[in-house]
Amino acid sequence: MSAAAAWTADPYTLALRSGRGPLFLRRGDGWLLPLEVERWCEAPDGADLTVLRRCRGAVLDIGCGPGRLVSALAALGHRALGIDVSPEAVARTARAGGTALRRSVFEPLPGEGRWDTALLIDGNIGIGGDPAALLARMSGVVAAAGRLIVECAAVDAELDERCEVRVSDGGAGLGAPFPWARVGAAALAAHAGASGWAASGRWSASDRVFAELRRT
Repeated sequence: MSAAAAWTADPYTLALRSGRGPLFLRRGDGWLLPLEVERWCEAPDGADLTVLRRCRGAVLDIGCGPGRLVSALAALGHRALGIDVSPEAVARTARAGGTALRRSVFEPLPGEGRWDTALLIDGNIGIGGDPAALLARMSGVVAAAGRLIVECAAVDAELDERCEVRVSDGGAGLGAPFPWARVGAAALAAHAGASGWAASGRWSASDRVFAELRRT
């Protein structure tokens, strides 16, 4: 199967295309983490607005999904760019009025070292399965005086899990395996301290937990 065909058949692509789930991250032992596709495909909610209010200057949204934050930031007058490895996510962001590139955060990015704010929302601190490596990478992406806003796992502040997962529709649909991580707020602070970042704020909204990091 070609890469294009694989993405076309992927449960994540199909869910974004329809704007609804069910959709899960499925661990090898069968454990399922529900993914909030419907929320991602709607306008920013109250918790999202707490993030948008903290954004300054040019904003990079890493793993932007269908682009609700990118399009909202653009409407607010920010220079905003989303990146995502999913072609459907990039296309949907464009349809929503945002700008996005099909790109991994570990590939060369436009404006490296000059972004005033970067976002890792909806669990995207898990990208690559190594939060410390991702935070180290962000040190080369965000400006020296910039900020990184991260959504943490709300279930346990000490949670620090690395695993291999697949995207699942709860039935026969199953994507390719990839590394992922889940990190609570306390664990994030520890990773941040070891990666040249320091927590400058932490808050909760609608049962979601966020942290703002600054360069040390």
